[in-house]
Amino acid sequence: MCLSKNKNGNEWILKVENLKKYYKLYEKKNSYVNAVNNINFKIYKGETLGLVGESGCGKTTVAKCITMLLKQYRGKIIFNNRGKEVVLNENISSDLRFDIQMVFQDPFNSLNPRFTVKKILEDPLINKKVFDRHEIVKRIEESLELVELDYSYFKKYPIELTQGEQQRVGIARAFITDPKLVVLDEPTSLLDIHFRAEIINLLRKIQKERETSYLFITHDLVAVSQLSKRILVMYLGRIVEEGEVEDVFNSPLHPYTKALFSAALFPDPFKKTKSISLKGEVPSPVNLPDNRCNLYQRCPMATDICLKSLPKLKEVKKGRFLACFHYH
Repeated sequence: MCLSKNKNGNEWILKVENLKKYYKLYEKKNSYVNAVNNINFKIYKGETLGLVGESGCGKTTVAKCITMLLKQYRGKIIFNNRGKEVVLNENISSDLRFDIQMVFQDPFNSLNPRFTVKKILEDPLINKKVFDRHEIVKRIEESLELVELDYSYFKKYPIELTQGEQQRVGIARAFITDPKLVVLDEPTSLLDIHFRAEIINLLRKIQKERETSYLFITHDLVAVSQLSKRILVMYLGRIVEEGEVEDVFNSPLHPYTKALFSAALFPDPFKKTKSISLKGEVPSPVNLPDNRCNLYQRCPMATDICLKSLPKLKEVKKGRFLACFHYH
């Protein structure tokens, strides 16, 4: 689907191949929730890949599989470890785990309320067992400086911080191990508009300094347009559209992407979007069929072929990938 290098000549840092994650429903025999259903994509070094879609489409499940918080899935997740391809699984080295970190959605609940900021940040380094006390303190100071906090936060507890400061600590914790890839799981969704802008600018600054790759998962289309270079649009466990952010925003091709973007509120009074709504409710993700389009019941362009065949994600324009029979 994607080349080994992007248009800037950067190699990929993470490759996802045929990823599937189903959850068994024990109260119903032979029933499964199709959370992630056979998706493929790459993240390149130093880039931000946006992943958007409505609640329940499988975005966070993808994040948990990549960060190895979920270990039982089908398919492959391959990490480019300094030119050596490593398949991520529960048997990988602890050093590799430090190369992939995550910033969580809820800044307060992702921090231990009984720990000070110093304790929160030093735990990953203590577990690594390669730093002495002096090095640990130095790294904590550098991480706080990275997120624009100072030494005075060492002894503070999460409850003493604002939401923006809590998320800055969460970002500092993710970057204290000097990761190559950071998964941002809706890091701004619970913040007010002021803190949201600050965090987006902070993440952009850190990426420029450290050339870290991001997978940015969000509902906020405005935020993804500010931070991401490429975007994946996900619906019911499948990727339905992929492309450069500017191209997808200016000219969405998939019916679901058009409806999703038409519902977004952009801070531009001159940007006019045609309101597009999909009829009916989102289908149940339980035992989704593999022989028809998941959007069939709601799509205004659906025909018999959509009911009888599953559209594959394929390149329809240079750099644009789509899973739809009738996009044109």
